[in-house]
Amino acid sequence: MTSGHRCRCSSSAPALAAALVLGAAAIPGAAQAQEFPVKPVRMVIGFPPGGPADFIGRSVAEPLTRLWGQPVIVDNRAGANGLIAAEFVIRAPADGYTTLMSSAGALVIQQHLQKMPFEVLVDLVPVSHVVSVPEMLVAHPALPVKNVKDLIALAKKRPGQITYASTGIGGMPHLAGEQFKAAAGIDINHVPFKGAAPAVTDLMAGHVQVMFADLPVLVAQVKAGRLRPLALASARRHPLLPEVPTTAEVGMPGVLADNWYGLLVAVKTAPAVINRLNQSVVKVLQEPATRGRLSDQGAEATGSTAEQFGEFIRSEIAKWGKVVRAADVKLE
Repeated sequence: MTSGHRCRCSSSAPALAAALVLGAAAIPGAAQAQEFPVKPVRMVIGFPPGGPADFIGRSVAEPLTRLWGQPVIVDNRAGANGLIAAEFVIRAPADGYTTLMSSAGALVIQQHLQKMPFEVLVDLVPVSHVVSVPEMLVAHPALPVKNVKDLIALAKKRPGQITYASTGIGGMPHLAGEQFKAAAGIDINHVPFKGAAPAVTDLMAGHVQVMFADLPVLVAQVKAGRLRPLALASARRHPLLPEVPTTAEVGMPGVLADNWYGLLVAVKTAPAVINRLNQSVVKVLQEPATRGRLSDQGAEATGSTAEQFGEFIRSEIAKWGKVVRAADVKLE
């Protein structure tokens, strides 16, 4: 009996091993998700270094590197309002090792302005909403305006003579500017740049007079007195600059532009890998150090499920499509 019992155990071991292998194979991506990542992960950002997208991406990449024990490499691929970066990620292997940190401009607005080389929610899979940031209207200190009322009055005296910068045609700063123009009934000229950093540089140099931009890229310049804040295009004032009124407080409740950033990967990435990415991103966004670093610059850490982020993108596509049509925004 003892010998027979040993025989049954030895014969069942290979069967058990085979069953485990088959079970793991039956769950797509389960094995690689448990090990992920085993090599460096690339985070592709569609805007130049020094801008808000770059700051937000690096603020997430650094704690992910510590969490995973693998480098998260930030790869800035600027151009076409973030579309070049998105295409790069779409063409990369769908294994989770090439991720996209992108914004509302690339993911929801550009499709209303041009024939897209891809479909956002067909060729990309949402991983998580990452942050929300309000747009702020600022002016060069030499411009003789102290508030929004002064700016509107000056623009009406000098139609077509005041220039406003943006991070590119169809970006959130551009649409915030178009909302403002329509609400104020003024004619100011749009000057698009390739990203926030060059736009702010030219604004501080006086080559353009005003602009809307993400709060994180403006806070330091405002506090240093190099730019004059006029209004925040958000529902409430921000604790970093509590003296700056909202657009609603200056009589423009319809001028609302909260920008946002999120992480995505190529379609066909294994669901288990997407889940691993999501859990990791949400975890680092909940860390006090990460939240503090972001909030110190005016960005609110959010985090979400992949499904919630997908639904949010769909709602934003509808919302900003209406704004683009109303303002008749077109690529030049």
